[in-house]
Amino acid sequence: DVQLQASGGGLVQAGGSLRLSCAASGFTFDDYAIGWFRQAPGKNGKGVACIVNRDGSTSYADSVKGRFTISSDSAKNTVYLQMNSLKPEDTAVYHCAAEKFPTVFTSAQCIGAVKGSDYWGQGTLVTVSS
Repeated sequence: DVQLQASGGGLVQAGGSLRLSCAASGFTFDDYAIGWFRQAPGKNGKGVACIVNRDGSTSYADSVKGRFTISSDSAKNTVYLQMNSLKPEDTAVYHCAAEKFPTVFTSAQCIGAVKGSDYWGQGTLVTVSS
């Protein structure tokens, strides 16, 4: 069974940093793309960042470019989201999701492809205080 376990959320002051982890199991890691999505209270969920595990190519939402970095460790079957320069508007529940990623797709299609996945981890809450 595909399983994703997200962790690493917490309370941090504006300008601070957190690193989220998404531990994956039950599938061939390099055949999949994994993305991070967030949902703030009262708002729709949005894609934040995505990585194509076979080649490490990435894509980001404009709102986090230059502040967040997604990376993967295939030896640990884990994807990380390093979040720096956090802002109060980054407050949300963060989820990771995984989708088998066709070889003809590029990282530009990553968030859109993973968003429709059936495989989601539980959320981890990130709270950024002002």
